[in-house]
Amino acid sequence: MSAEIREALAALCTPGQVVEVRAITEEGMASGYFNDLDALAAAVEPLDAAGVQGTYITLNEVNPALLSRRANRIKGRLSKKDATTADSDIIRRRWLPIDIDPVRPSGVSSTDEEHQAALVKAADIAAFLGRERGWPAPVFADSGNGAHLLYRIDLPNDDASRDLVKKCLDVLDMLFSDQSCGIDTANYNAARIWKLYGTVSRKGDHTPERPHRRAHLLDIPDPVVTVSPEMLRGLAGLLPAAPPPGRPPRKSLDLGAWLRDHGISVRAGKPYQGGTLFVLDECPFSGAHRDGAFAIQFGNGAVYAGCHHASCGGGTQRWKELRQKYERTSRAPAAPEPAPASAPVPAVPPSDTQEEALQVLRSGDPVGFLLQTCALDHVGDETVAACLIMSLASQSVINTNGLHVSVTGESGKGKSHAFATMLRQVPERFRLKGAMSNKALFYLDDMQPGSVIVLDDTTLSEEVQEILKSATTSFREPIEYRTVTKERKVRVCTIPERCVWWVAKVEGSGDDQVLNRMLTCWIDDSPEQDARVLTRVLAKDESVPVTTQEERHEVMVCQALWEELHSRRVFVVVPFARRIRFSNAANRRNPEMLLDLIKAHALLRCMQRESDQAEDGSPCIVATREDFADAVRLYDHLNGTAGGQETKLTKVEASVLEVIARAEWPEFTVQQLQQVTGRSCSSIRKVLHGYVSKGYTYSGLLEKCPAISYTDRTVVSENEDGLSVRRRTTAYQFSSDLYRQWARGGSCWLEDERQKRRGGHDHEDEGHHHQDDDDDHEGDNAHQDAGEAETRNRAERVRKNSAQTNGPGSENGGKNEDRSYSVHNRERNIPDIEHQERENISADVSVCDSTFSAIAISNPVNSPGIAEPSLQSGDTPGGSFPQVSAPSTLPPGKRPGPALKVKDFKKLDIIKKDMCVACGRKTYLSYIEKLTDRRRKLPPTEEPWYLCKECYQEMVRRERSSAPPLPGMIDVDRLERVTVDIGRCTICGLEKAMWIDRERGVAVCEGCWGREVRKG
Repeated sequence: MSAEIREALAALCTPGQVVEVRAITEEGMASGYFNDLDALAAAVEPLDAAGVQGTYITLNEVNPALLSRRANRIKGRLSKKDATTADSDIIRRRWLPIDIDPVRPSGVSSTDEEHQAALVKAADIAAFLGRERGWPAPVFADSGNGAHLLYRIDLPNDDASRDLVKKCLDVLDMLFSDQSCGIDTANYNAARIWKLYGTVSRKGDHTPERPHRRAHLLDIPDPVVTVSPEMLRGLAGLLPAAPPPGRPPRKSLDLGAWLRDHGISVRAGKPYQGGTLFVLDECPFSGAHRDGAFAIQFGNGAVYAGCHHASCGGGTQRWKELRQKYERTSRAPAAPEPAPASAPVPAVPPSDTQEEALQVLRSGDPVGFLLQTCALDHVGDETVAACLIMSLASQSVINTNGLHVSVTGESGKGKSHAFATMLRQVPERFRLKGAMSNKALFYLDDMQPGSVIVLDDTTLSEEVQEILKSATTSFREPIEYRTVTKERKVRVCTIPERCVWWVAKVEGSGDDQVLNRMLTCWIDDSPEQDARVLTRVLAKDESVPVTTQEERHEVMVCQALWEELHSRRVFVVVPFARRIRFSNAANRRNPEMLLDLIKAHALLRCMQRESDQAEDGSPCIVATREDFADAVRLYDHLNGTAGGQETKLTKVEASVLEVIARAEWPEFTVQQLQQVTGRSCSSIRKVLHGYVSKGYTYSGLLEKCPAISYTDRTVVSENEDGLSVRRRTTAYQFSSDLYRQWARGGSCWLEDERQKRRGGHDHEDEGHHHQDDDDDHEGDNAHQDAGEAETRNRAERVRKNSAQTNGPGSENGGKNEDRSYSVHNRERNIPDIEHQERENISADVSVCDSTFSAIAISNPVNSPGIAEPSLQSGDTPGGSFPQVSAPSTLPPGKRPGPALKVKDFKKLDIIKKDMCVACGRKTYLSYIEKLTDRRRKLPPTEEPWYLCKECYQEMVRRERSSAPPLPGMIDVDRLERVTVDIGRCTICGLEKAMWIDRERGVAVCEGCWGREVRKG
């Protein structure tokens, strides 16, 4: 027993602290003061064995001078002259004591059922304070008859601290006390004595039904984190203060009768500040939880209603909303508006959505779940959806500038639908969409902090653009706007802080400064996407819907997930930030956006990470390599196939530039581009030169891309009559060298990984300079280094096996060099071309050994197909991405090499995050194995093969290069571009045909066309 008492004293007291111990005996009160905790434990043990009713100690820090009253001894019976500790004797408050006591007759111990109910109630309170309010874990203890929660605080002993502690206990009492358990609100005084754990609590006689029990500690967090004053004030402010007295309303509402008449069940009613507080049995505001809702009627008749859950307003006034919700259905209007007969009745969200959302945050894949939910209603455009998700996540990061999104694409391609689908996942009170005047945002009284402002194909006036610039610059602070009223008085209007902007336009905003502050992505307008959308639209109306509810269950879970995250503010530390390197850092905002993407990914996994606490009490989490990998993957897409983050190109401009770069024309005309792209002359001129629309100037490729220039010429030709005809024409020049330098930007990597790739010989001085930084993170990176080594070993084993398979004695006949392919990063300066041209990567080696390099393979802007030196597995040229992929977990016998074929895979309707069979990374997968012979033979428990997008695209390139056409089979001059589906390419049979030679019946895909153009 003495050891248990000593453990309790060590948890509650600091060495040398003066503590008063007090015991209730039959003769009266025994007391003593101790600064020797071992002596205190030894003195208490015989006292407890003698059968005292209870033994207690002071919790807060006592004036050391009081030790002289009874120094390290206990006086058995105090006289009237013997003083004990008073509130004025406390130097500082160290604990917030929460005592949960079962409701029972006085003077008796609790039954086992009552005792268990108190412990359960204590766990509920701790969960509420931790999950909803962000408090650290408490000291959890069994008092013998009930339960104790002790939160470490650090407050002065003054009236303000006393009132703050009292208010916190009152709030917990109002929210959690019921007919079975109550929170003792009398524990706010500073000199409060507390049960000494390890001693027996004896109330009444010991009986089998109501036994005496020993108090003991149940859980001590390590370390015990202090609750900040801001957290205490946040809890104390959950319930409103009584309004100032005024003239009562003419017709006072009886809140109790109103609740009863509208079928709102009341669990308990309690006196509160001269009025009555009603604890509601179920929350009328949300179906994601049941408890937490309350309604108050003050003494002057004023009414206040709300819910203490952070996801449900966090105690804000919602009486108007509650009254409208119930009186709208019960009070018949004089002239009711007829509702459409087919209008579905809004369904109440199921009560388990909140728990399901928490499960996703705690142990699932939040990004994958949000993307998959979006894919249920919107086909494709995963990059757009991911950008919108990161934008929402950035709102809960303390140290961020916010992520805003600009989406461009041709009209009718799904920009509005993508926004509408993602906006449904956002709780309704955070949505703001539709047209608005220039200053309307400043006059919205009900606009919430953290709202989503959607501008869908709306012209951005100069004033709106200035507001948008201010919102991105001052993301963490409200935007103030001062105007003058009719009375010539200054009025200050504000836009709340942490609002994000989603802008969708065909041609972009028209202001480069606005684009520089946003994630710029493109909507997928490819013919394949058109076909998938058409299939989805037709299938949707052909089948019977699973539900006719307005929102599907998955969307409701997403809303609950964002409610949970919006209630948090987390500081994200990026420990490897100084080691991130960029191939082009000319645009200073892009590195900040990458860091914000890393923080947003970490925020979505905040409940799966250990949390620390800053000096001001703010929770902190640490970003990992996984967050970096996912952020760079998205950043790479925005600089490649799905956006123009670095180049600021629109999708149309990028597609035209792709044609120019693939063809490698040193000189071209508008007529040539017309023939190849199928676009009109006016459209191509706008793309090249830019245009003016509605007073706004939109720049073109001549301004954005330095590799394109033009010359006005006079061309002389002879007509049939032999007469010379002069006409003006414009000839455009394209420089491949300039294009390479311009398009190399956007790549990034961690410096230590880059040095490992190059064997540690390059940049030795630089590596030595950062040696201390690397050592600091050696423990963090150990598992990643081991994974990289395993991946390289696996690639080497596969390469050797491939060499044996494709050797002189194999059926391939030594043609392995023809089947080699290059892993291309985006265009960049390559320092050692002659050395690298002699090195090829085998077709068997994992195409995604460099996690982010393969994105740029299909990048029409940054990698136009210009021949680039092949890289050996593990090499990293200047500016390329390092290898940060995880090791493959596939057994050696199931690691496919060249046996994988494009024809054996098809596109997934809904992407999933799992292991790619080719590269072994756990990433988002886009392709699934068809019903091949291998798959038919699989046992039911084994899944088919899946491929990520990068591996599939590399596989397409590999097979295309291994099947060149016969000489003379393709005549580029005879090819015509088609927009209808004419099947697959005649040459490679891998991709959809986009060109046709009608005379010969040859259909050609874009890849084969580009190869022939470069030849010719």
